[in-house]
Amino acid sequence: MYIMGQILQQWRVFTATILAVGLIISSFLFARGVESPATAQASMESALLQAIATKDSDGDGLLDWEEALYGTSPNSTDTFKLGQTDGEAVAKGLIVPKAIADIPASPVGDGEQPKNTLTSAFAQTFFELYITAKQANGGADLTPDQTSALAAQAMDQLSQSIAPTNDVTAVTDMKISDTSADALRAFAATAETVIQKNASGATMSDMEYLQAAVENDDASAREHLAALAKSYRDTAVGISMLPVPRDLAVIDLAIVNALMRLGEMYGDFSRVNTDPLAAMLALEQFKPTELAIEQAFTDLARLYTANGVVLENGTPGAAFVNLISNLTARQRAAAINP
Repeated sequence: MYIMGQILQQWRVFTATILAVGLIISSFLFARGVESPATAQASMESALLQAIATKDSDGDGLLDWEEALYGTSPNSTDTFKLGQTDGEAVAKGLIVPKAIADIPASPVGDGEQPKNTLTSAFAQTFFELYITAKQANGGADLTPDQTSALAAQAMDQLSQSIAPTNDVTAVTDMKISDTSADALRAFAATAETVIQKNASGATMSDMEYLQAAVENDDASAREHLAALAKSYRDTAVGISMLPVPRDLAVIDLAIVNALMRLGEMYGDFSRVNTDPLAAMLALEQFKPTELAIEQAFTDLARLYTANGVVLENGTPGAAFVNLISNLTARQRAAAINP
């Protein structure tokens, strides 16, 4: 119990640290070329990351992601009916992080946060690291810098645990056909059909849906994000099952894997109200995945050109092959006529 008491004393140091970790926007937001989305999109992503990290829906002094760590409700100021706000109860040690296994659980209040989330996994990882570090320190209290380093280490471990490590499929598992102009045209047309079949029917951009979910607690926005997740996953699976021209196989694999990863990220976005750290990590990993898709589709277009296959817009498969060039053209037009 003594060790746990010392952990609780450092808990506020930890929460401030992890906010700083979560708010670091990687340089990939700015490492973009002519095909980059508008600066406004990068600014929106940065603002959304901060909004998720600092949101306190019920104004009780506990941020929403902290509520997930303590098992309190982000929609109730006094989850366990203690006659004070959850923030005040935490400050007094009346509510403790639910990851502390050897402390009796607090009484269950209305709207307790779901278990087995990345947010709760982070709490467990942090406390395990803390106990180990304290024992290695001869039982002495850890300094704020040491605690901060553990928070960063726990965040890194969590990030690594959800980072893509395995391909959705492998080239050897694909249905390979000979590369010919006709085969390339057929593949593009069929892949375009798969994308159209799995369209989510979204009427706003992905970041606008996430913004509505975060800032307005919009349930329909979360539903749209879940629909986008399914759309990307189904599209990835559908494309992976198509016969692919041999010279296109590696590029096709890159597209399939990136689409599947996007599906996973949108799934995390859709759970932003119950697992905010998962949404934060997904948002930080979003740009590299988007860049991977852009590179794959750029390589796709170059391969078609190298094989003398030019698909004019409006013909079957053209939207699939010309995705990046069409996007770039729209961005340039928007820059000229904002």
